[in-house]
Amino acid sequence: MLRVPIDKHTLLVVVDIQKDFCPGGAVPVRGGDTIIPILNKYVQQFAEAGAPIIFTRDWHPVDHNSFKSQGGTWPPHCIQNSDGARFHPALLIPPGAEIVSKADKKDEAYSFFKGTDLAEDLRQRGIKRLLVGGLATDYCVKETVLDGLRLGFEVYHLDDASQGVNVKPGDSELALREMAAEGAKRIKFDELVASTE
Repeated sequence: MLRVPIDKHTLLVVVDIQKDFCPGGAVPVRGGDTIIPILNKYVQQFAEAGAPIIFTRDWHPVDHNSFKSQGGTWPPHCIQNSDGARFHPALLIPPGAEIVSKADKKDEAYSFFKGTDLAEDLRQRGIKRLLVGGLATDYCVKETVLDGLRLGFEVYHLDDASQGVNVKPGDSELALREMAAEGAKRIKFDELVASTE
């Protein structure tokens, strides 16, 4: 069993827990809302430890290039300031939480690193490890994990707090294999430990 410390060097990344990605939304992940209680446990644990947390969100303009109307793959979703772009009301978001919006009109930006200086900012803050979970395993979670690895971070996928959309059957399982092959470690909540710092 892995033992992952929760400390100032360990960042929790909660990916795109937005209404449009949950049941009833524009691009629903089946069971997407079922991971929220365990994600809340991670959030609470990190908040109590004073460890950093980032919540990511799709924050698209109405004419985003990923939309079918613009020749893209997806129906319109997570349009800036729309109800569907809001975080799911059951998600625990501590006061003053750090939010990263993925809003570039011409970029799908599945990864929250894409087109930003976030990696350098995290390094300057002394962050070495990323724990990544949320929606969806086979898109934004996977790409954030892979980018984190490429950028030199130690990255952990939250197996109990991620859910895939599975546009094609088996996409999520393929994503898990790809992340592991690139060096990501797979963990669950009971593998976290309080910092000894």
